[in-house]
Amino acid sequence: MKRFGIDIDGTVTSPESLLPHINDHFKLNLTLQDITQYELTEVLNISPQTFGKWFKEAEPSIYKESPLASGAKKILDEWKERHELYFISARRSDLIQVTRDWFNAKDIMYHHIELIGSHDKISTAKKHEVDIFFEDKHDNAVAISEELSIPVLLFNTPYNQKPVPDGVIRVNDWHEADTWVHNWLQNQS
Repeated sequence: MKRFGIDIDGTVTSPESLLPHINDHFKLNLTLQDITQYELTEVLNISPQTFGKWFKEAEPSIYKESPLASGAKKILDEWKERHELYFISARRSDLIQVTRDWFNAKDIMYHHIELIGSHDKISTAKKHEVDIFFEDKHDNAVAISEELSIPVLLFNTPYNQKPVPDGVIRVNDWHEADTWVHNWLQNQS
């Protein structure tokens, strides 16, 4: 049995989750292809203060309404029987109830959820001794892979296209992630 460290936003949730909220509030018409950087204030040309204030207020409803990433539930349902699913997110810790409610509403089983309030997931992944990590933020994926010497599957999006080192594996969807994990587990035994 392996312990999987799994990011939530943009990984388990659709990377497009924020867009309807951003488009509605800021009167824009963006698609995922327009989001070419993780730091949204640079893409949107909105001050970090303005965006931050809006985001803090909007976060609970964004997380409550986030759609699942395509294929995530099917794969996570298969994995939950054979592995421990540890969800590690940069969300603020005061959002734990809305997060648990979302997991319950989507019928996604978890062994543990930890909201760390920052993008530095290395210490949390280390503390929980995860064997593999699933992420959508490029620098997180690289740092976790290099620091912990574990494979990190990076879900391909327009905002994470910088080159990756050997320990970071790009996947386009949950089906590709499952195939890679299956082969990795075969090589472990």
